[in-house]
This record gives sequence, C-alpha cells and structure tokens, in this order.
Amino acid sequence: MAAATARDANATAKRAGIGAFIGSTIEWFDFYIYGTASALVFDKVFFPELDGALGTLVAFATFWVGFLARPIGGIIFGHIGDRLGRKKTLVITLLLMGVSTTLIGVLPSYASIGMAAPILLVLIRMIQGIGLGGEWGGSVLIASEHAPKGKSILYGAFAQQGSPVGNTLSTVSFLAISQLPDQAFVSWGWRIPFLASALLVGVGLFIRLKVTESPAMAGLIKAKKVAKLPLTEVLRNHPMLIVLGIGACTIGLSATYFKSTFALSWATSDVGFTRSSFLTIILVANITQILVQPWGAVLVTRMDSWRKAVCVMLLPELVLMPLMFLLIGTGSYSAAMLGVVVATVPHCLYYAALAGMLASRFPAHVRYTGISLCYQLCGTLLGGTTPIAGQFLLNLTGSIAAVIVFAVFQVLLTLGCMLALLKRPNYDERAGEQAEARPMISQHRL
Repeated sequence: MAAATARDANATAKRAGIGAFIGSTIEWFDFYIYGTASALVFDKVFFPELDGALGTLVAFATFWVGFLARPIGGIIFGHIGDRLGRKKTLVITLLLMGVSTTLIGVLPSYASIGMAAPILLVLIRMIQGIGLGGEWGGSVLIASEHAPKGKSILYGAFAQQGSPVGNTLSTVSFLAISQLPDQAFVSWGWRIPFLASALLVGVGLFIRLKVTESPAMAGLIKAKKVAKLPLTEVLRNHPMLIVLGIGACTIGLSATYFKSTFALSWATSDVGFTRSSFLTIILVANITQILVQPWGAVLVTRMDSWRKAVCVMLLPELVLMPLMFLLIGTGSYSAAMLGVVVATVPHCLYYAALAGMLASRFPAHVRYTGISLCYQLCGTLLGGTTPIAGQFLLNLTGSIAAVIVFAVFQVLLTLGCMLALLKRPNYDERAGEQAEARPMISQHRL
C-alpha cells in the first residue's frame, strides 16, 4: 500500500512538473515574440515617424511596458493563488496571455489607424504583462510543491525550462519568417507567431486542467490557514526578503534581454549582421540553454552548500558577458556565435536553481505573492529596462563599453543579493522538520 501511494505521488509530481513546463513554455513564447518583434519590426509598423535609433528606443519602451505591468499581475494573481490555490490561477493566466498575444497579431498598423495603433499596442502589452506576472510564481510552485522531499529545486526547474524553450520557439518562428522579402515581413509576416499563440494556448489549457492542486496549498486550504491579505503580510513581515529577492533575480532575467533584444538590435543595426544570421546565433544559444540549464538545479542539489554553488555558477559571467559583447563587435559570425553561446552557460545554470532557492525563503501561505513580487519587480526595474538602458548608453556614449559595465554591475548585484538571501531561514526545511516531528509527538502521547 505504501509503495503504491509513493508511486501515485511520484506520478502526480511528474504530471505537475510537465504541466508547469508546457504552460510556462507557451506563456514565455508569447512574451518573447514581442521582444523579438520590437527589435526587428515594431519601429516600422507602429512608430514609422521616428527614424533610426530613436524609433528602436521607443519600440523597446513598449517592450518594457509589459514588465511595468508584471508586478500588478504578481499582486493580483499572487493574492488569488495564496487564497484560492495555484491551479485556478494558472488557468486564468494562460487564457489572459493567449488572448492578448493573439490580439497583437491582428492589430492594425500606424498607417491604417494612426496614433490609435501604438496606443492599443501598449494597452494590450500591459494585459500580456499582467498575465505573465501571475504565471511565473504559480508554475514554479505547482511544480516545486508537488516535488518529493529534497527535490524542490529540481522540480522548480521544470517551470524554469519553459523560458529557454519558449525563447527558442520564438526565435525559430522569426527566423523562418525573416526569409520573407522585407515588405512582406513588415506588412504581415511578423503577425504569424502572434496568431499561432491561439493554437498553443489550447494545448496548454488541456494539459494544465489535468494537474492537481499542490499538497502545500491544499493543506493550507483544508486547515483554513490561508493568508487573508498576502500582500500586506509579506510586506509587513518579510520586507528584506523582497529587496534581496529582487536583486537575486537580476541577471537571471536580464541576460536573455541583453542577447535576444538589445544585442539583436545592435548587431543588425550597427555591427552589420543580417536578421537571419544573428537570429541563428540566438537560436544556437537558446538550444545551448535548453541542454545546459537543468544541470544548474542538479549542481545546487548535489553540492553541500547552495552559496558555494551560486559562486561557481555566477563568477564566470563577470568575464564571459563582456567577452560576448566584444566578440559580437568584431562583426565575425563565428566569433559572435562563440561569445553568445559561452556567455549563456553561467546565467542559465543559475536560472534553473533560482526559482527553488527563492521559494524556499518564503513561508507557504504567502509564497506565491512573495516570489512573484521579487521576480516581477526585478523584471520591471532591472530586467525589462535592459534593452532601453543598453540602447540609451550606446546612444549616449557611442561605445559598447558602457553597456559592458552595466552588464557586469548586474552580475555583481545578483551574486551579492543571492548570497545574502541564502543566509535567511529555509522554510522548506522547517516544514520538513515539523512534519517529521508530528508522528514522534503522537507516539509519545500514546
């Protein structure tokens, strides 16, 4: 009987992990195609009166609007997820992302409806950001809270794997349509990935509806111990966790936008790469991330110290991120390929373990709200501003050196904040100790 129960629990955990992976892949695909489109075409479609670097900067600003909205989504869906459950929330966020992404695909251009076009683009992008703001925390928790004891970081990595896979699908889709003539690409080709989202959401919804509520959340609901106001409680009782968590997420978020958004624009506008050639470089880097990233969760799980593992993963990025920009600047396809691929390894290892490490520092009854605030506020303040800040520094100085300094600062910020965060109590370990103590107490009373 015990063996059958263990098998059922493992099967449920795997189903939760796969559901988190599929759902997060689709939602990240929706989010990343916007970043790629903003680097390649949105300045021409929605801001044609702004020429060159200024048009690109404004397009990146609409890209950031999604990040501006993500904390709102984190607060709204964190509240729902901490009170009503993770599963219900994830179904809502998936639908919200799918509908908003599809609407971008049918949005008229500036040439058709004038200023209404960019205004509608920004509004829909905000809705998209709200959806993703609620998605990430729920995906991480539905997987990690179903995990067998000692494997929460490994299972949390299922949700994290959705980001590089979604990014890869985004890059593949734009690589395919970039073969179109420029006129066709600008007029209708870019819309295809956005419209394809409707089909992907149907698949994701089917899978997500089969996932059960996480044991931790189900236990809180049954015991009637859910937080009444999760946001108020987490801000009142754990403010320093929020601050450190924001910093700890930085390079895990921003590194992708350094490559797939800022560097894509810089390389195709200033360095001399074609759209398809640099998209191919990003594609190879994304595939590298898919293959390498899970080993970050394995590394953290097997090393005797999480703090030591973080140093092993992040310190190489202090050298490899500057190297990436220098090799792209040579204009050599092979050198740029090497730089982007090698610089991908450190931050993707770290990203795999980030979710589990962050979640372990918040108590279960406010965990959805807590980790969502950290991740989404980081996206707003640091991750989503990466293309804007990079383009601004490049415009201001005319040199990539300022962007390199900015990237190194983000790596150092991430390293320092995560090391400080890991000094805080691990609530997963506390819960495990309490669960083990309860049978012993019962036996003693008997």
